[in-house]
Amino acid sequence: MSESQNPEDSSTPPAGSDFGPPANDPWKGFRGVCAGTLILEAIVVLLALPVAATVGGGLSWLSGGYIVVLALAMVLGAGLQGKPWAMTYNLVLQAAMIAGFLVHPALGVLGLIFAGVWGYLIYLRRDITRRLDQGLLPGQRD
Repeated sequence: MSESQNPEDSSTPPAGSDFGPPANDPWKGFRGVCAGTLILEAIVVLLALPVAATVGGGLSWLSGGYIVVLALAMVLGAGLQGKPWAMTYNLVLQAAMIAGFLVHPALGVLGLIFAGVWGYLIYLRRDITRRLDQGLLPGQRD
């Protein structure tokens, strides 16, 4: 499967297989986990505001604006998880979090922590895709 293909579009069974598509959408739960992770991350990012204000050089318009815009982009992204480009959007937000080292080191550290969470979510996405292709999901069994 090429990287440009969305694994969520692989609901048709491979030729010659004895199993069909699952009765329920297996990606619905995964999209919910991604949306919940983004909301949690947005809350944590907003909680970085008082830390950035008291530790280090304080809070400037640039650092405060960056943190607020990043949190708003995460909340917006939580509602976009049904789009085929949602995981790319999530990973771009993670890159922006890690780039937050330039704004405040605490934001960059949070970015590294959540990068581990998103790495695990990518692993889960690949596992769901593999199980869907092999017909191992509970909704695909007779």
